[in-house]
Amino acid sequence: MEKSLHNRVPRKPSKERLKSFFVNNLVTILFLVLCLVGLRLSGLSLAFYLNDIVSRVARNTFLVLALLIPVLAGMGLNFAIVLGAMAGQSAIIFVTHWGIGGMGGILLSVAICSPLALFLGYLTGRLLDKARGKEMITSLILGYFANGVYQLFFLILVGTVIPMNNEVLVLSSGVGLRSSIDLSGGLRYAIDDVMRLSFPLFALYCAIGMLVLGTYLLIKARRTGKLEREKHYIVLLVVSLALFVWSLITSLSLSAVNMVRVPLLTMAIIAALCAFTHFFFKTKMGQDLKTVGQDPHIAEVSGINVSKRKIQAIMISTLLAAWGQIIFLQNLGAFSTYGSHEQVGMFAAAAILIGGASVSKATISHALLGTILFHTLFIVSPLAGRNLFGDAQIGEYFRSFVAYGVIAVALGLHAWKKLMQGRKK
Repeated sequence: MEKSLHNRVPRKPSKERLKSFFVNNLVTILFLVLCLVGLRLSGLSLAFYLNDIVSRVARNTFLVLALLIPVLAGMGLNFAIVLGAMAGQSAIIFVTHWGIGGMGGILLSVAICSPLALFLGYLTGRLLDKARGKEMITSLILGYFANGVYQLFFLILVGTVIPMNNEVLVLSSGVGLRSSIDLSGGLRYAIDDVMRLSFPLFALYCAIGMLVLGTYLLIKARRTGKLEREKHYIVLLVVSLALFVWSLITSLSLSAVNMVRVPLLTMAIIAALCAFTHFFFKTKMGQDLKTVGQDPHIAEVSGINVSKRKIQAIMISTLLAAWGQIIFLQNLGAFSTYGSHEQVGMFAAAAILIGGASVSKATISHALLGTILFHTLFIVSPLAGRNLFGDAQIGEYFRSFVAYGVIAVALGLHAWKKLMQGRKK
């Protein structure tokens, strides 16, 4: 114990630590305040808000998590996940055409889109490896190019080169798909409806899991002498206990919150991706990607094939985006054939940045928190705008530019931090 205390790094003064905390989390704090003010002004009930945010979190979190691995590899925000979304969406179109619904249709969609997503990810990775230092802008432009190819395929080639006799999906001319596709009676809620729990019961199970995890981490920290993390684990235990008490009381009451249903399988899939990402960072490939992200030159000197690792990172990200789009669309139940995938990369990037991530550092907690805050703002903005200004359209305008504004703010802060770090050196 004495040795561990002796080796501890001297802590910064509390004032300096507080200043550093606010600087590092400025975007998150700003949007947290906006969400709280918006909730207050909107007048939404807790049950209505929870019902909407649960649906949005289940729908979007998988796509946001798909951005983590490229950031780890030092490639910034991968806007090219839109290619993976196109692969998943294309698979759903063909499965819907064949009339296969339920979990069988979901699994078939996954089987169809996976090799296509890996192939597109490989090509994207090769391109981004050639554009080192400019990966984000390259991936953004690549998404626009791929969107043109996608539209050419489904608007011109379907019905001419590719036969598809389906009056519901194909235009009356016999060429090209209709602008919207309804998944009712097929893949709609195919994953979500497998099992649903009331929100208090779901929160109760989460609280129990957090209590067990917090206790384990606290005991482990004390045994290994990592006492600097002890306070964090104690906070986790306190929060878990409070959640446990609230969920227990609410589940036994007649509160409207009991009517909110959580798609258990969807949440389990998201939790599985979080676990995979956590353990992936500790694997040989994950450690290699961290080294590549920190300094590619040192990585090459260490014998790491930088190009290969970067391509692998993009392939994994594109594959996850394809699966995420399938989860997204089955939750929506209907989608725009030519538009549902367009904003995938932009909204996912905005969400993870709101959570406190940067173009060089992102964690699972950033993705989860950012998804909740970003979509909370989407829920409350129209009602808050109507109550405050008498016009809901103002709220619509506000949330329309939020996605672009937060990316600009985050990139500006990142450049400012790099400038300040350079001056300190």
